[in-house]
Amino acid sequence: MSIAQEPTLTLSPGAAAGPSVTAGGTWQVHALAQGSAMKTITHLLKSLKGNPNLAWDLSAIDSMDHIGAQVFWNAWGRKRPKSLRLAPAQEEFFRRLETVGPLEVQRPRKQRLNSVMVLGFATLTFFEHLRGFVTLVGQVTQDSWRFLRNPMRGPWREISANIFHAGFQALGITALVGFLIGVVLSYLSAQQLRAFGGDVFLVNLLGMSVIRELGPLLAAILVAGRSGSSITAQLGVMRVTEELDAMLVMGISHGFRLILPKVMALAISMPLLVIWTDVMALIGGMVSAKIELNLSSQYFLLKLPAAVPLANYLIGLLKGTVFGMLIALVSCHFGLRIKPNTESLGRGTTTSVVTAITVVILADAVFAIVFNGVGFS
Repeated sequence: MSIAQEPTLTLSPGAAAGPSVTAGGTWQVHALAQGSAMKTITHLLKSLKGNPNLAWDLSAIDSMDHIGAQVFWNAWGRKRPKSLRLAPAQEEFFRRLETVGPLEVQRPRKQRLNSVMVLGFATLTFFEHLRGFVTLVGQVTQDSWRFLRNPMRGPWREISANIFHAGFQALGITALVGFLIGVVLSYLSAQQLRAFGGDVFLVNLLGMSVIRELGPLLAAILVAGRSGSSITAQLGVMRVTEELDAMLVMGISHGFRLILPKVMALAISMPLLVIWTDVMALIGGMVSAKIELNLSSQYFLLKLPAAVPLANYLIGLLKGTVFGMLIALVSCHFGLRIKPNTESLGRGTTTSVVTAITVVILADAVFAIVFNGVGFS
């Protein structure tokens, strides 16, 4: 194995035919990268640039590649000098450089979007998602009818597994958040009610706000962030690993085996989580009322049924069922739209959680409007 010689340039100013430059050594990328060879060569070529009367002799070069030829080509101003002597093997390099010509760097075209175009694209995207969501709801409705016609062949194992993951495993976080919200709400309300001498109305305020609004909404937001993201990520990973395609090849319906169990599981577990969150929030409010206003727990429990009519409990449970189904549908919608790459997986999961929480709040506003005069004594 021969050792590459360092590239050299020799200037002969007193030649008979005028000044000349003779190149020698190895003009390949590995030789040019060694030590300070490239820096020295660049400095010499820069000093020789702009002299059209120079005669160049490259025939003494041991070996050359495209990188070495490009170095000379740049020094010559991207054209052959008037006097040039090449070895036969070197002629092909410079012929290709002449054919290619100067490289034109294409600058990326700036995409100019005015406000009308941005609004138009956003509107089209919204209606595209709306169409996909309505299609998903129709598919779930058909699968539910298929399940009701033959319940023995239904996905009971998938339903129970989703109830365990979305319901039972969420008891801890919902209990903690519900208890703390009850403490904070009771403490702040007690401070205001004490100023007006309305300490006894703390039970009314806490009971109505927790059972009718805060309990279902807190449970839904926590489930959307916890279970909703898990559902989207699960379907997204199945898309990345091509498990969804394999299910279609085997004739297994995505809707019946993946989406329907999640929708039914959240529809069953969410009302139970709402009850659990309400209880923990009321316990936290009871503890805070005892410390702040010295209201006994017996008075709190006796006053609560009269302060909160039964209709509010039913509205809270209905909210839990609807919120659970919406969270499952939104999560499955974005999970099925994930493309088989990791970037789409992360973006789809984030969008799913944000959209699910937004849809839950919108649904809560619809409930407030529809049941405006219901549940007040």
